[in-house]
Amino acid sequence: MAEISLLLVDDHPVVRNGLRGMFESTPGFTVLAEASNGVEAVELAADLSPDVILMDLRMPGGGGLDAITELARRGIGSKVLVLTTWDTDTDTLPAIEAGATGYLLKDAPQDELFNAVRQAAAGRTVLSPAVASRLVSAVRSPAPSPLAARERQVLELVAKGTSNRDIARELFISEATVKTHLSHVFTKLGVTDRAAAVAKGYEQGILGRD
Repeated sequence: MAEISLLLVDDHPVVRNGLRGMFESTPGFTVLAEASNGVEAVELAADLSPDVILMDLRMPGGGGLDAITELARRGIGSKVLVLTTWDTDTDTLPAIEAGATGYLLKDAPQDELFNAVRQAAAGRTVLSPAVASRLVSAVRSPAPSPLAARERQVLELVAKGTSNRDIARELFISEATVKTHLSHVFTKLGVTDRAAAVAKGYEQGILGRD
């Protein structure tokens, strides 16, 4: 079996040295280079075309998420296996959506890491158990609405074509208060008009819920 070539990306030299030692002492792997941030990683990947990039996420001078996004934009075919201490939703989901093949935590056993690299090189998705559980939960549970209850009520009435005057009458509030709620809705959804707010509401699952 051909050796799997690796690019190690981490801002801590001790971590990179440890990984290099592990992989270079194990048959089937070869370390091509190391990078201390995402910007370096992209350039090295473009030059060396490693099979797998072991990518940390939070690094000064260029984070892993931006690097993963740029690798995908450039069409670089290296598989990215995130190796990090972070398993929060704000880290996990964006990395996978950006194109990471797998996501592993740094406390993973050595054999699990080696297997994950082999699986990633073969194009298979690899997730640590904690991350897999988090993703399953995210799929099964809709994201919470960014809108307050009253703001959602206003948006639901807007979706029905209700005017500000009629919304005020139905909710027993003033038209000025309706406009304030709408302003908050526009800001939270990143839109500038009623139609776009309604479209975004359906897109994000705020509208159409039971």
